Amino acid sequence: MNKTSPTTPLPQELDARMARFGLRVAAGLTEHGDSLSGDIQERLRFAREQALAKAIAARASQPAAAATVHTTGGGTLALGGGERTPRWLKAAALLPIALLLGGLLLIQHSQWYEQIRSAAELDTDLLSKPLPPAAYSDPGFREYLNENQADPNNPSDPNADESKE
Repeated sequence: MNKTSPTTPLPQELDARMARFGLRVAAGLTEHGDSLSGDIQERLRFAREQALAKAIAARASQPAAAATVHTTGGGTLALGGGERTPRWLKAAALLPIALLLGGLLLIQHSQWYEQIRSAAELDTDLLSKPLPPAAYSDPGFREYLNENQADPNNPSDPNADESKE
C-alpha cells in the first residue's frame, strides 16, 4: 500500500467528479429526451430551472470565490480575480505599446529625412558640376557622379586639396 496517496479525495477532485457525472447525465437526457413521455419531460424541465436558480444564487453569494488561494500538493496558487484593477495599472500596461509606436514613428521619420537628404545631395551634385547634356540621359549617370567624387584629380572635391598639402 502506498502511504503517500490520500485515502479520501481532495475537495477539488470531488467537484471535478461531480461535474463530470452531471455532464454525462445531461448528455444522456439530451440524447434520449425525445423518447420520454410529456409528463417526465415537464418534470425534468422544472428540475433544470430549479437547479439553475440554485446555481445562480450560490454564485451570487460567493463573489470572492475566484480570489481564494488554492493549495495543491504543497504548492500554492494565488488567483487575483474578484478585485478591480486600478486605472493607473491599466495605463501602465499601455506604456510599452506607446513606446513601441513612438520608436517606430521615429525610425520612419529618420528614414524619410535620410531619403530627402540623399536626394538633396544628388541634386546639389547635378547643379554644381558642368555636364554635357548627353550625361543627363545616360543610364549610368549616377555612376558617373560617384566616380567623379572619388577621383583625386577632381577640382571640386574638398578632400583633394587637403591631400595635396
